[in-house]
Amino acid sequence: MPTEPASGLPVRAYLTTPDGRRLSYLDFGPAGGRPLLGLHGHLGEGADFAELARALSPDGWRVVALDQRGHGDSDRAEQYDRNGYLDDLSLLLTYLGLDHQPLPVLGHSLGAINAYYLAAARPDAVSALINIDGPVYLPVVDHAPLSVLLDLPYTAPTREELLAACGPLTPLLESGLRPHHDGWRLGSHPTDMVDSDTRVLGNHWNQWLSSHCPALLLHGTASTVLPTAQAREMASRRPDTTLIELNADHWPHLRRPKESAVAIRRFLDSILGGRCRRT
Repeated sequence: MPTEPASGLPVRAYLTTPDGRRLSYLDFGPAGGRPLLGLHGHLGEGADFAELARALSPDGWRVVALDQRGHGDSDRAEQYDRNGYLDDLSLLLTYLGLDHQPLPVLGHSLGAINAYYLAAARPDAVSALINIDGPVYLPVVDHAPLSVLLDLPYTAPTREELLAACGPLTPLLESGLRPHHDGWRLGSHPTDMVDSDTRVLGNHWNQWLSSHCPALLLHGTASTVLPTAQAREMASRRPDTTLIELNADHWPHLRRPKESAVAIRRFLDSILGGRCRRT
């Protein structure tokens, strides 16, 4: 279990899965605060929520942000289907002693999809959803969008060489680079991300509509992943769902952090106790 976070500093902690993988997460505190689970998107990590965690901390929210399987400091997995991701989430909640109390779950993109799948499968565990630009439909194509990563090396002798190899993808990948053995590595393995990206394509409407807890959908109107028309339909079709549109791309919480934090704080303030109900 993690030690108590120092003021303003997250604690990185680990747990081991039944198949021997290490899962890493950041606990931003404050100790004794109201827990909120944060789930990043593809190529991201728990640290993506650092600024949001700082903004919510004065209101007593304790953000626990997982490095999902194959991302950040968490080990790679055999596969990246929804059951695998959800097994990791259930394990984390049990490990933290949060599996008997519903809590808000916030997710971006892949993390948002995993969040509303969790709400559909475990309505007892989720009191509210915060979906940051996570779609319910992604067209099935021959090559998943992240297939472009397959041209990149996973490791390089130096950080500079790895950044040079990333080329135009550098802005997307540079914050996740890590020391690795005698060199540096990407924050996630390209083949893992293509596997995960391929498995997320398709129609997820049923899972989005299968729970009825309060939900916030935070949408970037310049997103190339979630079209605005789809975001508005998601909000209109799902009861008790609030749509906030920001002038941003697929990462509104990173591009417009202050506005995102205000919207999320207001939503959390409006939540009453309760659990996610199946419809």
